[in-house]
Amino acid sequence: MPRAAVATSFAGESTVKSTTDDQMKTISGHFFGESETESDNFTIHIIEKIREEYGMFVWPCAVVLAEYVWQQRDRFRGGVSVLEIGAGTALPGLVAARVGADVTLSDDSEKLEVLENIRSVCDLNKLDCQVAGIQWGVWDEYMFDFHPKIILGADVLYDSSAFDNLFSTVTFLLQNSPGSVFITTYHNRSGHHLIEFLMVKWGLKCIKLIDGFSFIPPDKASRLGGNIQLAEIALCHDEEI
Repeated sequence: MPRAAVATSFAGESTVKSTTDDQMKTISGHFFGESETESDNFTIHIIEKIREEYGMFVWPCAVVLAEYVWQQRDRFRGGVSVLEIGAGTALPGLVAARVGADVTLSDDSEKLEVLENIRSVCDLNKLDCQVAGIQWGVWDEYMFDFHPKIILGADVLYDSSAFDNLFSTVTFLLQNSPGSVFITTYHNRSGHHLIEFLMVKWGLKCIKLIDGFSFIPPDKASRLGGNIQLAEIALCHDEEI
């Protein structure tokens, strides 16, 4: 069957779509920088599969978190150890790598296609990131090797049945790297009180909570929907972030 391709571009972002027998693959471009003329601006290209499961699409929370990483880029320079959990298409982690962090991108170890897509996106952007399969709430031996200074997670708070395993994993990682922080973006859904309860249960505290649309550029905000929050979370006894 013939392959069809369409290319579009807007506000520093571009999309190329190709349709095959069983899927639509999209390569989207995500621009980061104050203006097109700045020397340190760049574009991250993401391979998306629109008809596949959640992990193969760039969701609004990922766009917001990636923009936050860019704006906070001085925190990520110099090889800071970063672990993105539930990475999916890995836009925030790739931005962290692009500005100089030492990044590991992770997703469910059983989602082999998602993990392979992450590797392909790293190659596409010529970024040297580690890729790992992690199951939340499962303590495989290699989990003890992670010592991230910053943990990233975009829209990982979408399935309330997984919240407990998520927070147990985040708590373990924070304990394994004193002074570390978990930065997450999420839609302010009905599970907000459950999130607060689990943070107390696992000895976590929110050290920063901001509206995701308060810092994202208008051209990007105009293409996003929902009520997106960004939170920085740490262990209750950690004073140094």
